[in-house]
Amino acid sequence: MALSERLRRALIDVLGKPLFWTWFKLCRWTVSGEEPYRALRRSGKPVVLIMWHSRIFIVPYFFRKRGIMPLVSPSRDGEIPARIMSRWGYKVLRGSGSHAVAKAWAAMVRELRAGGEVIIVPDGPRGPSRALKEGCLKLAQQTGALIVPFSFSASRGRCLRSWDRFLVFPPFSRVAAVFGRPIAVEAGLAGEKLEKARQGVEKALNDLDAAAVSKAAAIPPAATDY
Repeated sequence: MALSERLRRALIDVLGKPLFWTWFKLCRWTVSGEEPYRALRRSGKPVVLIMWHSRIFIVPYFFRKRGIMPLVSPSRDGEIPARIMSRWGYKVLRGSGSHAVAKAWAAMVRELRAGGEVIIVPDGPRGPSRALKEGCLKLAQQTGALIVPFSFSASRGRCLRSWDRFLVFPPFSRVAAVFGRPIAVEAGLAGEKLEKARQGVEKALNDLDAAAVSKAAAIPPAATDY
């Protein structure tokens, strides 16, 4: 490994977690729709959390210290969230390419069958943006897990000029985190029926983005920290 890459990783390890923690602690938060998700976790039901690639900015901080298993791209860009998340108690999986994905899939199946929780970005790592791949549905079918959509928006949010229009925001923003209702996927669905279910989950995730925008704009100045 080149010296520059070793230095880069060392900086991420030293500065990444405290920087993210301070950044998000300086914001004002509201969380809505969380109770059905919490109820699933209290009952030991397995959960597949999904969010668009453009809405992953808060994920390392927001879901910290819960022992969740996220699937993170092994690309250089994925190195930052992977290293930060590993220091917040996540069971980080790196997967891309047929062999790596097969190993990651087996690990996620084991985690869910044990009543755990995984995070999948269904339009990542390179898109097309907001085009939901079937992986999350098939994982839910195989394990009996519930799919829970998640999104956020912020009062001072800005979309970057990336393929996914990645959403970021500065400290002191008002941030709305929004959970969608859990979605069950029948084990026997295939063909057109599975495609219809895929379209339904895709629409639910897009509708959740729109709801998050409205909720962020409505956060009062005295909203509580998360």
